[in-house]
Amino acid sequence: MDTWLIAFLFIGAQFSYSFGYEGSGYTSYGDDEDSYAHRYKGAPWCAPIKVKHGQVSCRTPRGEAHKNVMGSRCKIHCKKGYELQGQTEVVCMASKRWSANYDCREVRCPKLTMPANGGYKCSDGSYYNSRCEYFCSPGYTLKGERTVTCTSAKAWTGGQSACVDVEPPVIKCPSVKEKTADPGKLTVRVNWDTPEGRDTADGILTDVILKGKPPGTHLPAGDHKMSYTVYDRAGNKASCRFSARVRVRRCNPLSPPDNGYMKCDSDGDNYGANCEFTCTGGHDLAGSAVRVCQYGLTWSGTETTCSPMNINVGVRSAAALLDQFYEKRRLLIISAPTAANHYYRFQMTNLQHAQCGLDLRHVTVVELVGVYPAQIGRIRHRLIPPGLAVQLRLLLRISNNNYNMVILDKQGVDKMRYTYPITSAEIFTTIDTFPARKDEMVLQQQAGHTCQP
Repeated sequence: MDTWLIAFLFIGAQFSYSFGYEGSGYTSYGDDEDSYAHRYKGAPWCAPIKVKHGQVSCRTPRGEAHKNVMGSRCKIHCKKGYELQGQTEVVCMASKRWSANYDCREVRCPKLTMPANGGYKCSDGSYYNSRCEYFCSPGYTLKGERTVTCTSAKAWTGGQSACVDVEPPVIKCPSVKEKTADPGKLTVRVNWDTPEGRDTADGILTDVILKGKPPGTHLPAGDHKMSYTVYDRAGNKASCRFSARVRVRRCNPLSPPDNGYMKCDSDGDNYGANCEFTCTGGHDLAGSAVRVCQYGLTWSGTETTCSPMNINVGVRSAAALLDQFYEKRRLLIISAPTAANHYYRFQMTNLQHAQCGLDLRHVTVVELVGVYPAQIGRIRHRLIPPGLAVQLRLLLRISNNNYNMVILDKQGVDKMRYTYPITSAEIFTTIDTFPARKDEMVLQQQAGHTCQP
């Protein structure tokens, strides 16, 4: 070989052995590892890797002592709760720079949605391991997790919580005092203030419903129950109940007297009620004609009775005799010249079986028979003196010589005359057409006064 070429190769080999390649991590000069480390110490190619909140594991061309020489490959590992920003692996390049940026940043969860009618408080915002606690405004209740935590998976431990209105509204019903009916009244007008409900959440009520009578109603006696129900916007409801007691003061009920009638206004036995008493024809009223139920629950006046009418035939005039029947009885006056008169006999025979109908119509039969001085009169079993019988014929203009029958109403008015006998049914039909008789019929029907066939 040429001497010059051999010398050049020798010098080059020496140069290579002395300098090598700075930062390559590989050696081309012997196998002394300590000498290799000594040559690279203090002269790194890339800046040492420092990862806050993380760790680094590197692979180098030669030895773990040199993690930043050219060609070194380092993997970045972040602690739990942190995530890598950049490449997971970086390489030290000849430019003395790492191939990519790297950083471990704290994990951040999505921002929580603020619940309506509430909110939340967090220990560290939306960062890893931050603990957020939900709260609701007064009147609202939390639905969902009260506390959530941001995990390393960038998600919260619980779902979205909400504040809902589940509390019913508040309502208080009125207190109504007992009411007493006024005299003669059976009802009382009862008023109260409509209760005002309150929603514990937003204060808004959507509806107020009353079950029962409205205020200002006239209520009868008894306990009247009412209730109010209120609803809020969430559909929650609340109810309250109250009662209004109405009292009607009452006396012990009265009964109509025997042979008489009782007619009461209002309800018959309530405070202020008036009861009027009348006796049937042929009976006189004793005691109070009108009695009133008083506040102390007693009746005014004295007990009412109806006693048989006492007819005085010893009066001096026919007018005085008739006055005893005024507004009490109707008179059926039958006059005949003799007791043998066949019209008279037929009429009296027909009336023998009609006594109930006569009493029901308040009819008293007066007989005038004969001619003065042999003339006599009779009212049932009472004899009328001859002189009084004459006056009666003269007053009513009744003939002595012929058969006559006269019907007088309770006011003494001459209503009908007959010169021949008629049946009791015809007499009753005629009397039933009298105006006052219609009211009597109503009272008798109410009292159950009838004639049994």
